[in-house]
Amino acid sequence: MTSRAAAAVVLLATAVAGCSSPTTTEKKLPPVNPKAASLAEGFGTMDRLVEAARKEGSLNLIGIPRQWVNYGAIMDHFSGEYGLRINVTEPGASSQREIDVAKTTTAEQAPDVFDLGMDVAIANAQRFAPYKVTAWQDIPDNVKDLKGHWYAGYGGYMSIGYDPRKVPAPTSFSDLLKPGYAVALPGDPLQTAAAFNGVMAASLKAGRPEAQRGLEFFSKLKKGGGFSLPSRANTLVDWDYVNAAKAAQTAGDAKPAWKVVIPSNATLASYYVQAINKRAPHPAAARLWQEFLYSDEVQNLFLKGFARPARMEALDMKGKLDKQAAAKLPLVSGNPVLLTIPQADEAKTYLRANWARTMG
Repeated sequence: MTSRAAAAVVLLATAVAGCSSPTTTEKKLPPVNPKAASLAEGFGTMDRLVEAARKEGSLNLIGIPRQWVNYGAIMDHFSGEYGLRINVTEPGASSQREIDVAKTTTAEQAPDVFDLGMDVAIANAQRFAPYKVTAWQDIPDNVKDLKGHWYAGYGGYMSIGYDPRKVPAPTSFSDLLKPGYAVALPGDPLQTAAAFNGVMAASLKAGRPEAQRGLEFFSKLKKGGGFSLPSRANTLVDWDYVNAAKAAQTAGDAKPAWKVVIPSNATLASYYVQAINKRAPHPAAARLWQEFLYSDEVQNLFLKGFARPARMEALDMKGKLDKQAAAKLPLVSGNPVLLTIPQADEAKTYLRANWARTMG
């Protein structure tokens, strides 16, 4: 055999050996585990998660109205993208009601995931299955459970919405005590998180919340005839994403019927958090929903609903933030205050003991 022929035989043998042996770079995927605490641990790839969720066929939600922070578009996009049916129970349920319903429903009808106020989430963390989404590092540490039981999805600031055709633009809560303002809260502060936070925003002084100050403010408002039902109000104390959505409806009019301001001396922030039910009847679909909510696209869909996504800062740094949607948010000029759980608990205890007696 010539040297050239011998070399050809060696090259052919090497090529055949290379084709018949697995490469050392191939990654072995884990067995599918729909109850795993991360995508990597339970599925390995998004495709395998999607496949497992599609086999389950549907997703159970609770306490999510379609008109709330663009959830209608988000749910439609999820169903269209993955072919899963979404079942929504009690879309107007409060955070505590979500937990109460989950305790009593059958295994098949139980919610797969929760959308909750942070205080309710912390108090019920033992009911949640830990799961860290792929974008976990982008969620600020102060708005997530470090073990992954719950984590912020979106939030906003307490604001003052007003009809500029009837009252001048307020710059502080104290302005609302002036004649002409008919001020409403979005519900009972003993029952509704937004109303409770409205009282607490009015209570801020030098960045410190105190429920007694908030109650005194609304008591003065009532005694002066300025406390109103929402249907009769020209001013509403509510989350900025609620007031901003209302303002957007008439923003192009010659005389807009609604505007929104966040007082610089009373900048109260809050987040709604996401959590997976330990009893989720569709555990893979629940995890797919979480991955979906924290994707760049859906975080920007929250932004289009005037809510501030939990990953907003990270999206901005990566050049992924929808700048046009962000520009429509109300301006924030003060130092944000986020109530601690002890502060919220103390305030709720005080208001339960005094609100009805003082305001009733």
